[in-house]
Amino acid sequence: MSVRGYAGTSMSTLVKETGLPKSAFYHHFESKAGLLSAVMAQGAQGFFDAMREAHRTPPEGGTPRERLRWYLGRTGEVIENREEFLRLLLVLVMSHEAAEASEALATVQSVRDEGRAYMRVMIRSAFAGEGEAAADRVADALAHFCMGGFDGAFVSLQSADGKPIAQFMEELADATAALGEALLATR
Repeated sequence: MSVRGYAGTSMSTLVKETGLPKSAFYHHFESKAGLLSAVMAQGAQGFFDAMREAHRTPPEGGTPRERLRWYLGRTGEVIENREEFLRLLLVLVMSHEAAEASEALATVQSVRDEGRAYMRVMIRSAFAGEGEAAADRVADALAHFCMGGFDGAFVSLQSADGKPIAQFMEELADATAALGEALLATR
């Protein structure tokens, strides 16, 4: 599905690619949408487990920019190791194919919500030295922006445009830190 899209992946293609009988799919998942939802849920679990592991020992001290570079550097490493899941997620988001299957759409929306919440945690942690209220304000203001940068970095990685993901993550950290600092300076 990450290669062909949801609509372009027929049950007969799934049978051919996996070697499993069609009855096995319907027994376990009831529909192609049910299979997609299960794949997305399992992929999300693996992705966020990998993120938690990568961020298990955050740095103490340092500037918000340094801490964001650390977080997003490790995030870039996770991106490189979870390409199939992220490709499928973005294919579904961009093509709106999941809208054909409400069960899958709910899973996609849940994954996106969890991703933004996780991004908010990283930003908040990076700005924690500025105080709780300031860290919350910056994280609330920039979680969507940073998620958009994450998405763009992944698309760039997929397009093989020659820029390493680590460089994108550094630039995203620098931009997010600069915006956060500017936001704090205005209040």
